[in-house]
Amino acid sequence: MTTLSPTRPRRPDARPKRSYSAIPGQTPGSPPWRALKSLLMLVCVLLVLVPFLAIISTSLADTAQINETGGFVLWPNHPSFSSYTSILAGGLVSRALLVSIGITVVGTALSLGTSILLAYGLSRPGSYGHKQILMLLLLSMLFVPGVIPSYLLVKQLGMINSYWSLILPTMINAFNVIVLRSFFMGLPRELIDAARIDGASEWKILTKIVLPLSKASVAVIGLFYAVTYWNAFFNAMVYINESAKWPMQMVLRSYVVNNAQIGAGQASNAGAALPPSQALQAAILVLSVLPIVIVYPFLQRHMNKGVMVGAVKG
Repeated sequence: MTTLSPTRPRRPDARPKRSYSAIPGQTPGSPPWRALKSLLMLVCVLLVLVPFLAIISTSLADTAQINETGGFVLWPNHPSFSSYTSILAGGLVSRALLVSIGITVVGTALSLGTSILLAYGLSRPGSYGHKQILMLLLLSMLFVPGVIPSYLLVKQLGMINSYWSLILPTMINAFNVIVLRSFFMGLPRELIDAARIDGASEWKILTKIVLPLSKASVAVIGLFYAVTYWNAFFNAMVYINESAKWPMQMVLRSYVVNNAQIGAGQASNAGAALPPSQALQAAILVLSVLPIVIVYPFLQRHMNKGVMVGAVKG
């Protein structure tokens, strides 16, 4: 006699999905949900673009419109470049632009070169002392020296009032080196071993194999270094004593904070009236941001891949 086991209730195949929609009763793919996301995206874009538009418009506005609006202008009625000609005529801003460009180009080249060499050496397991050097690099991220020890070191090296004081103290960034090292370690080991078997030296492996495969990461790290050098002003404020050697950001800070009249000497000698201080401040701000804005589109295509270097993959 065959006994039949009692039937158990069948479990449901799938649990009911929870709806996380911000609109009750609407799915994420419904038209109201898409309209809400588009509206939020539009608000975020306006929050970013409106301040830029206000700065550019204020730098191009005339005196009457700035006085009428009481400050910032969203759209100039009669665009004029008088504020740009006034700040460039004095010589201080144009000289500061050349100083910032030189420091950024030289500093980025030195920082990128030393970071690549250090990261490649640390990525090779058989390199001499790579564990100790890596530990020192990690400790430098945790223990940052203060302003006074840094100033005493720069003074002892004879770099006060020198352009090298704006480059050498910040030439190597530990985080950027670790990111490059992580990317170099992720390259195929077999490819490097095959090149070494063929008799390629470490320098040839780095220049002919590693760097061509690392264009995205190198471009992003180079952009990070360039933005850091271009926006730095604290080192110039501490180490540079002559205003003729100030970089662009130091001139911008001095002008915005102290409301100095840049180019006032030549403008007054020529008998021309100076634009309002708001227009001059906006113009020098545009000049300080413009070079990075021009360079960024050429490196933007590498950002999506480069910023993920060293990320944890699940």
